[in-house]
Amino acid sequence: MPATRVLILGAAGRDFHNFITVYRGDERFQVVAFTAQQIPHIAERRLPAALAGAGYPDGIPIHEESRLEELVRALRVELCVMAYSDVAHVDVMHLASRANAAGADFTLLGARRTMLPSSRPVIAICASRTGAGKSQTSRAVVRLLREAGRRVVVLRHPMPYGDLLAQRVQRFAGRADLDRHHVTIEEREEYEPHLATGSVVYAGVDYPAILEQAEAEADVIVWDGGNNDTSFLRADLYVTVVDPHRAGHELAYHPGETNVRLADVVLVNKVDTADPAAVRQVRANVRAVNAGATIVEAASPPRADAPEVLAGRRVLAVEDGPTTTHGGMAYGAATIAARAAGATLVDPRPFAVGEIAETYARYPSLGPLLPAMGYGDRQVRDLGETIRRAVRGGVEAVAVGTPVDLAQLVAIPVPHTRVRYELEARGTPALADVLAPFLAARAEPTALTPR
Repeated sequence: MPATRVLILGAAGRDFHNFITVYRGDERFQVVAFTAQQIPHIAERRLPAALAGAGYPDGIPIHEESRLEELVRALRVELCVMAYSDVAHVDVMHLASRANAAGADFTLLGARRTMLPSSRPVIAICASRTGAGKSQTSRAVVRLLREAGRRVVVLRHPMPYGDLLAQRVQRFAGRADLDRHHVTIEEREEYEPHLATGSVVYAGVDYPAILEQAEAEADVIVWDGGNNDTSFLRADLYVTVVDPHRAGHELAYHPGETNVRLADVVLVNKVDTADPAAVRQVRANVRAVNAGATIVEAASPPRADAPEVLAGRRVLAVEDGPTTTHGGMAYGAATIAARAAGATLVDPRPFAVGEIAETYARYPSLGPLLPAMGYGDRQVRDLGETIRRAVRGGVEAVAVGTPVDLAQLVAIPVPHTRVRYELEARGTPALADVLAPFLAARAEPTALTPR
């Protein structure tokens, strides 16, 4: 039988993982290409032969998803595999319809099919939507484990936006490693807060190889997910963070709903700033699809390092890029902190240039905030120029809500302050309660069945 010709629809991460764990080395399938979505500048690259393996001497090309129908026909694609995250259920089916109409089958791989087993206990932190609060939840989990004497290593969801072979296995233990690997602002947003607390972070392309290295220096591994993707690792404790600021989304986005259904623990975040009715709705939605999950509530109050910098001033709010773009959040921590300080928010859209202006055109739902986009040098330059123009247009101070130390990357020519947020337990059970089997000194958790 000839091999089934496969096109993997991705966004630089889950797509490569699906290929490595399911299709690489399986002679029943021939992956003829990947497509790219969500992230700029990741198409027209190639998964190199050294990663693609036998049967792919020239590697595998990556094309824009906008060419889907053309690619199906030109490459004689028989099967399209959906392999990226934070997509509305209806949009997943639009993709399926496009593939079907062009002549290909369409599939989603089961979450467990691509989960790697580990020789170490694994706690997976996933979410219903981008920006729900995985990062601060992961940091809280790591802190509790470390206080209990456990050696913890963080495995972060992939963000391989550059040289894929060079990014096969990446280990970050300090800021010098960020510079050495030439990471983007989006990568810094995820890695810097972990490094600031002393954690070692692994990421890259080849997660079987990444996991093997991480296990050598860990008692416990924490999976810090990306977007609302499912865990790449088989978890002993599966935690899904949900966001009552977007109540209902936990059952309306792929694969966030899968995460809710997989969860041992559902953490309802931001209960301090959400409408209590929305919190109740989220809890009811969770109970409807996963009656056995333990529900934990938490807050993530934004706190400006220097709120006096913002008080009474015309302020530009710079927010986490992915959260406010494909995550769909109309505001973030900087916006909340600026309003709390009595600032007047300045709309940066009239001052946007280059790829920042293109971002606003692509995401018209963005409000009066500046997403900290920095997937490449050009975007970083355009981000800096947009800030400079906004200052010339009357901005008096900047609230930096992205987790990265933005002033180290672009000039901010007016007073500015970082806005941070850490997880705070609310009510019982608390996060420490559900982590109890992992916090017992040197004890392996045996009461939980791996997912």
